[in-house]
Amino acid sequence: MTDITTTATTETTTASPSGIAPTAADTTITDAAPTSDSSTTDTAHPAHPMHKVLSFVRRSGRLDARLQRAWDNYADDYLLDINAGAGSLDVRPGFTLDRDYVRRTWGNDNPLIVEIGTGQGENVVAAAASRPDENFLALEVYDPGVAHTLLLAGKQGLTNIRVAQVNAPELLKVCADGILAEVWTFFPDPWPKKKHHKRRIVQPELAGEVRRALVDGGVWRIATDIEDYALHVHEVMDGLDGWRNEGGVTVSLPTGHVGKGNADLAADMPHADFAESARFEGRVLTNFEKKGIAAGRVIHDFTYRRA
Repeated sequence: MTDITTTATTETTTASPSGIAPTAADTTITDAAPTSDSSTTDTAHPAHPMHKVLSFVRRSGRLDARLQRAWDNYADDYLLDINAGAGSLDVRPGFTLDRDYVRRTWGNDNPLIVEIGTGQGENVVAAAASRPDENFLALEVYDPGVAHTLLLAGKQGLTNIRVAQVNAPELLKVCADGILAEVWTFFPDPWPKKKHHKRRIVQPELAGEVRRALVDGGVWRIATDIEDYALHVHEVMDGLDGWRNEGGVTVSLPTGHVGKGNADLAADMPHADFAESARFEGRVLTNFEKKGIAAGRVIHDFTYRRA
């Protein structure tokens, strides 16, 4: 498998809530891809091991003065020092996210919720502010997204949220069994080209790590505004042992996949009914979701419970 170029493409810039990436391509499955307001220039990066699959594109970009001040002012309070090195998205060797680490970092034994791909941090910070008896960990790879999350949390003086700038699957691998109450993955990069569908972050391997890290009865909440990604989620999750689809809403979806440029063919494909969830009340209506609704896209919510 060859690396995809880091030049900004339509599929990574129009359908994801995360911030602009600071460096070049990385080939580890992780959080959502950058937003369409990027105007940065991309650079090459050495190839990573062949077994890793690209699920986001990191692009070079500088923080503006406001976000740089936020980073300088709040990183020590909120940004976890768990990376393998400067600029690395890998978790440092030997690190484990276990109950002792939660007690030392958050100062309590409250339930821990992880959001994968927090984008600008609107949702996770709002959740932390409204749910002070729960702990939150925001996973984001892009510098501006991290900085904006720091800014939102710091302005409110929140004490129950932390941020980690690491690959989500790598972090989940070092989570102790049953350490997480919930995992949230809202509006991940859809990778609309059919040849790139394998790069979508919702995959059986990640589902296995999520399940192991969740407490008994814990949930993985997923949302997408892309119909084809909704079908992908059903195909990955509905048949997996150890998961129960908690959806109570019947949704009709095409039973075949479409790619970038031929999405209109889906309307004429055979359809089937699937179970999905009502909109998760704990997810605030972000600017990204508002844009999707304004464009006429249907929001698909999923709740999968660890059985």
